[in-house]
Amino acid sequence: MSSYTALTLFILLILSIRVDAAPASANATAGKSLGGEKGVYSVTAFGAKGDGKTNDTAAFQKALDACAKDGGGVVSVPTGDYMIKTHISIPEFVTLEGVFKAPPTNGINKGSKLLAVEGKGNADGEPFIFLHTSSVLKGITVFYPEQDEKSPVAYPWCVRGAGDNCTIKECLLVNPWQAVDFGTNPCGRHFIRELYAQPLHTGIFVDKCYDIGRIEDVHLWPFWKANSDFEKFQTSQATAFIFGRTDWEYVNNCFAIWYKVGFQFTEFKDGPGNVVINTSGTDISPTAVLVENSQGHAGIVFTNCQFMSHIEVKETNTGPVKFNNCGYWGIPTNTTHATIKGSGHVFFNECHFNGWDQAGKGDPCIYADGNGLTVSSCDFMDGGKKQIVLGPNSKASIVMGNRFRGGAKVENTGKGKLEIGLNTEE
Repeated sequence: MSSYTALTLFILLILSIRVDAAPASANATAGKSLGGEKGVYSVTAFGAKGDGKTNDTAAFQKALDACAKDGGGVVSVPTGDYMIKTHISIPEFVTLEGVFKAPPTNGINKGSKLLAVEGKGNADGEPFIFLHTSSVLKGITVFYPEQDEKSPVAYPWCVRGAGDNCTIKECLLVNPWQAVDFGTNPCGRHFIRELYAQPLHTGIFVDKCYDIGRIEDVHLWPFWKANSDFEKFQTSQATAFIFGRTDWEYVNNCFAIWYKVGFQFTEFKDGPGNVVINTSGTDISPTAVLVENSQGHAGIVFTNCQFMSHIEVKETNTGPVKFNNCGYWGIPTNTTHATIKGSGHVFFNECHFNGWDQAGKGDPCIYADGNGLTVSSCDFMDGGKKQIVLGPNSKASIVMGNRFRGGAKVENTGKGKLEIGLNTEE
């Protein structure tokens, strides 16, 4: 026998001893974990059928609780339609993971799908999925099979968080009434990435975030129904993003279409927040951005964004609001691109505007009647229309280095200070 063959047999003998010995100890610790691996479970091992009819709620919760007892880990959801007749709670340090590695489109009947039916008609009921500290929802589709196509009705929140580091990744929420609630409870350092959804009333709500939250690659679009009735319904009553108190919220690559309000910034009992938003935007939204208040030291910043319709900064706002390198175009129902009020200062820098005052009523692109306005290095592309009108309460404005096509039409109707210069007229 060669030395090579002897060595090979010796290695195989050692491996066989380890394989024989391992399962007893691993299975004793991990129970129904996959392949005896501690912290990795499948819902099917706890009785989930995934046939769209059997109530799989208990099986899911048993798997999640067993994983938590094991010290945390992953609960796997194989391809199937899982009827969840009530709701489920994902414990701390546990991930509920489906088969998707990216959010699917038009994939209602594919992959790991949870069917939500509890709470029809009750927006304030128990959330369908409850996340806790460092728990994760990943690779899952949620569908509400009993939602009314002709007259949509309220349901509780699809996902609610409580605790730091709640995470949602690579999911599709097909037709929730309310999608993600990271505001009812403190959810510091929350993370949402690659979420697709068609929320019928409210998309993502953030409040009580005292340490930086992150939201990336969110697409709110008609993944369920894309007809004129749903466009009318959503643009009359739905809001895509609501931000209350959040300290340094970072929002990147997010999009919403068919919402009455795209991005809303407001305050509840914990006060307003500050948010930095990049490469994002709204389409076919009567109000693209609504600022009711923002933190005075930092405020709201939009960079490299695009908006179809109107920006409104209310008289209640106290913080700065900044738009850098953004584009604006209008819809027939809107007149001005921006209405500015409040005691905060609003900035437009290197932006371009077109399509305002489509009805020809003489409305300006920007109407400012608040504490302060700065417009610099912008391109007002519609010739012959008013660009900026300052109202009677306007205090201090700077209009500098802009391109006014069709000639400058800037009016100051009050006693506030206006500095204007170095603009190009043609």
